[in-house]
Amino acid sequence: MAERASALERVLKQAGGPEILDVLAERLPGADLTTLLLETMRRRSGALSPADVLRRYGHDRFVAPAPIPFGRLRRAEDAALSALPEEFEPVVLAPVVPLGTHSALGPVDQNKVVSTIRNSEVAADPTNALALEAALRRRAQSADDPGRPVRLAALQRVVRAQRFEGAVSYAHFTLFALVTAGRDTGNLAFERQHAAEHLAILTAAVRACGAPEAESRVTVLDERFERVAAELDATPDPGREGGRGYYTGLCFKVYGKGLEAGDGGFVDWTARLLGNRKERLLISALGVDRLASG
Repeated sequence: MAERASALERVLKQAGGPEILDVLAERLPGADLTTLLLETMRRRSGALSPADVLRRYGHDRFVAPAPIPFGRLRRAEDAALSALPEEFEPVVLAPVVPLGTHSALGPVDQNKVVSTIRNSEVAADPTNALALEAALRRRAQSADDPGRPVRLAALQRVVRAQRFEGAVSYAHFTLFALVTAGRDTGNLAFERQHAAEHLAILTAAVRACGAPEAESRVTVLDERFERVAAELDATPDPGREGGRGYYTGLCFKVYGKGLEAGDGGFVDWTARLLGNRKERLLISALGVDRLASG
């Protein structure tokens, strides 16, 4: 954080002072900022030679091809999809989402996603885009059939700006994601049904990818969810630290091939998107590259 602040201070000094940041971030209308940034990028790209582009391609971790062979990754994708029940609708997501999708819902630091100059950002997690789509569908159906859940799934190549450590950690990778959006029906019925459903799909997908020893671990974040966890085929994991403040009620992880392969839990995104505290949302995802790496 201190390093980031120091770099920003240096840049602002070169740009004429800290007030330039206020102008760009707060005072300049969005369309005008886009116009300014488009012209900036047009001029910068116009000064580049083919050799410059090739040099950047050879060193930029965001643009290098995936280290997983195509055939192996494709087989893992197909295997994951084979575990998807017909109640879930696969969606082909766009590679970008509206600016703020990850930080406003997550929350995720904006510096961990790749922002564009057209008020959008490169997808970093398909569950965020699926949540937006689910919210639109829930709003459209609310008057006619508010109790019917919306079940969506996606396979998406995503990009994350932070650096990851480890042999199977990449700047871009494929996620197999699920979301289920619905209405609170009392007695934690929604939570009990759909947590079990997501875990069954994810563990089946891990096994289909060649990991028969698939394991689930569940962490209770709210004591009311103890009864939900008790009904799941999962090992209690009370010491988990990651995900607290991101998930609500309960979260879980899925393991396969000796690696952490998946993650999920309940979030309040559709409740906030639709302004209705009765809305419920469960999200989960598997890292397909990790399952294809072995």
